[in-house]
Amino acid sequence: MWVLKLGGSLARSPALLHWLEVLSEHGGGRVILVPGGGPFADGVRRLQQQWGFEDSVAHHMALLAMEQYGLMLAGIEPRLIPARNKDRLLTLLHAGHVPVWLPAGMAGTREDIPATWETSSDSLAAWLTLELQADCLILVKAVAPKPTKVWVDELCARGIVDAGFSSYLVRGRYSAWWLGSADYPRMAQILKGDELPGAEILAAPVRKIN
Repeated sequence: MWVLKLGGSLARSPALLHWLEVLSEHGGGRVILVPGGGPFADGVRRLQQQWGFEDSVAHHMALLAMEQYGLMLAGIEPRLIPARNKDRLLTLLHAGHVPVWLPAGMAGTREDIPATWETSSDSLAAWLTLELQADCLILVKAVAPKPTKVWVDELCARGIVDAGFSSYLVRGRYSAWWLGSADYPRMAQILKGDELPGAEILAAPVRKIN
């Protein structure tokens, strides 16, 4: 089982259609799709800056923004099926479909998920990977990876993943990978078992506190 987070930065990209086609044709029964927040989450950020409401409110709105993007993806590609809870995700997956996770129900009330901007769709995808005990997490970003391996702390420092992502990655027993928006042909080969999934994201070793 793989969890694939499709970045909201692809919302206006021509590559989006190619990604949805590849996932629908080759990912059935194997991939759970996590939507980013995209322009919907950007709207939440702008309104929070204007009106100053609390992060906890913005976090819940951002979860709904992910749901809007997920519904948009399923509206573009009907072979993708929205799902709100673990049982439904696994039922669809076992039936050979590609579920699209709508996170507000599962993630909205969990105390182990901080309600801040440090926990965006990257961290939520990593959390879901832990929750489902999936084998692999793939992050699809607008920016393409150059190295074949990269430390998660570097990605956090560069703003490529959110600040909370590493805390979920170090707890997992899954592999994590990074692909760029133009890597959909490679993704087709990955799902066929012909290639490894892009640049591996390495968790920094846990530092001991004396």
